[in-house]
Amino acid sequence: MGEAAIRLESLGYTYPSEPPLETLVDVSMEIERGSFVSLLGPSGCGKSTLLQVLAGLLAPTSGTAEIEGESTVERPGLAAFMPQRDLLLPWRRAEANATLGAEIAGIPREEARRQASELYERFGLEGFEHSWPSELSGGMRQRLALLRTFLMPRDTLLLDEPFGALDALTRREMQQWLQDVWARDGRTVLLVTHDVDEALLLSDAVYVMSPRPGRIVERIEVGLERPRKSADTTSAGFTALKARVFAALEAG
Repeated sequence: MGEAAIRLESLGYTYPSEPPLETLVDVSMEIERGSFVSLLGPSGCGKSTLLQVLAGLLAPTSGTAEIEGESTVERPGLAAFMPQRDLLLPWRRAEANATLGAEIAGIPREEARRQASELYERFGLEGFEHSWPSELSGGMRQRLALLRTFLMPRDTLLLDEPFGALDALTRREMQQWLQDVWARDGRTVLLVTHDVDEALLLSDAVYVMSPRPGRIVERIEVGLERPRKSADTTSAGFTALKARVFAALEAG
């Protein structure tokens, strides 16, 4: 394995509720730079919490979390983070929403807009730069939120169920699109998803988590040839991997 972009070691997190809610326990993982990795597990197992720790929004109760060798504790912004909802600002047009994260990260507005202008076609948004979010379809809103994430000057992307609210056909199209964008971009991606097919279609490796308190129960190398198409989900190799993932989920 090459140099790690993401490293978790014996990570634990307990929400300070009453009573305290232990959400993550003894989570360790190492994700190589430039790889695409997915995190699977039952609802409530702490997947989103783990991303929030890596995004620097929560401080771990125990253990360590690092992005590119730097602790994420009280360091939001080491990675570009896309939460489950697109969180587009309704009073900003598409262009202004796309560049918001980059501007917050310190890129001058005009430079951020120049960078965005080079990517609208690639993200399927050409001609919609001046549209309001309410004028965009669900898939276009997701692509805009992803463009905002990609424009962040960070080498690691944290994506929390980015396609969870989409219909099945749009979701399948977005999976193919994201695979193509990532292949050309080359950044590290950690994707949280509930969709086993999505995880196997997109990823180099899949981490499977147990029910809460979440821990890693298995790391599964995908190893299928790229680029992958939706039709590949019926192949013998894909089916065998899918069975292995479900077995790990059930054992967890």
